[in-house]
Amino acid sequence: MKKLAKQQVFKDPLYGFIHVDYELIRKLIDSSLFQRLRRVRQLSGVQMVFHGAEHSRFSHSLGVYEIANRFLTVPDIQNALSEREKLIFLSSALLHDIGHGAYSHAFEDIFGVSHEKIGAALIMHDQEVFKVLSSIDANFASDVASIILKQKKFPLIEQLISSQLDVDRLDYLERDAYFTGAAYGHIDVDRLIRVLYIKNGQVVFKLSGIHAIENYLIARYHMYWQVYYHPVARAYEVTLEKIYKRVKDLLLADFTFKGNVEPLQNIISNPSNLDSYIEIDDFYINGLIASFMKSEDEILKSLANDFLNRKIWGYLNDIEENREKIEEIKKSYTQEELKYYTSYRTVHNSTYNDDGEGFGDKIYILLENGKISTLKEQSKIIESLMLSGTKTDPKFFYKKK
Repeated sequence: MKKLAKQQVFKDPLYGFIHVDYELIRKLIDSSLFQRLRRVRQLSGVQMVFHGAEHSRFSHSLGVYEIANRFLTVPDIQNALSEREKLIFLSSALLHDIGHGAYSHAFEDIFGVSHEKIGAALIMHDQEVFKVLSSIDANFASDVASIILKQKKFPLIEQLISSQLDVDRLDYLERDAYFTGAAYGHIDVDRLIRVLYIKNGQVVFKLSGIHAIENYLIARYHMYWQVYYHPVARAYEVTLEKIYKRVKDLLLADFTFKGNVEPLQNIISNPSNLDSYIEIDDFYINGLIASFMKSEDEILKSLANDFLNRKIWGYLNDIEENREKIEEIKKSYTQEELKYYTSYRTVHNSTYNDDGEGFGDKIYILLENGKISTLKEQSKIIESLMLSGTKTDPKFFYKKK
């Protein structure tokens, strides 16, 4: 667990500096696999609405690592984790998104892959990353992979990495708000860290910090509906999904492409093909879609034009009042076009939900008498929003003629 002779820092717009003390972390950041995250945007189609949202999974992952580093200043966490477990925590925070593909979730939906499973597999099979992690000990890489897969081997670390209030969410909400210019995502991270304690292996927050938690959950809710689920961003991602679908169908029909579709072809035949998976970043996909502009397939060519030139599709709320209009739009397409030029998509989000029984599914509050309660029991605002702050948005998307 060798430390650097001199601390290395990365200048960051949110935190001032991101601090690297361990040689292991520096080597992981310098690895080809981690550098690949520079070529995967954090917010996919959101950039079509908020032009400043050009930041990458690389900068987000560094941010999550830095928040994890700051969590380690909490006395209870210092006492609860061994030196080795602290390094597992930092490594897992840094590598939590290592398995993301191009334009992230659109890719996962069409090709049936999970970035968590891919990430864990990459940690174990990428020679460079595996060698770096194994320099600690023979089981270190598999222990980091177990955090990504949520195998409950290190329950406290898993809560800190992935729960209702974790290092991942704390960075992406603040970072995404910063780069989109949205006013909703600001979180008092320093306050949340100050009120964090560990009781019986469980992450808890002092009652005095409940206002910071309420603000965090409300900010998260607004970010989802105003940014992540913005209908224009969703429409743009539908176009990308339809491109993937058309490519997949044409490959199965032995269509001859002008661009290099081999990595995609390999993933279709074997979603576990890691070598092909890591080739597929945003740069590759953008270049491939540019080649489709010269395709002999009119549907693919048309979809590529929409994607590259921001021809945003139309959308209607999928409700009873619009049924007739939706059917009228659908009738204007041939059966073949319907598959690629129309789509139903529904998103759902709530302010807070504590129905789950797993690690981190509830936010626990430490009372002044030392007893542990739940956020729902201690916050009238959150209790009220759990009843009213749930929203579903079904939409019909269609290519404009």
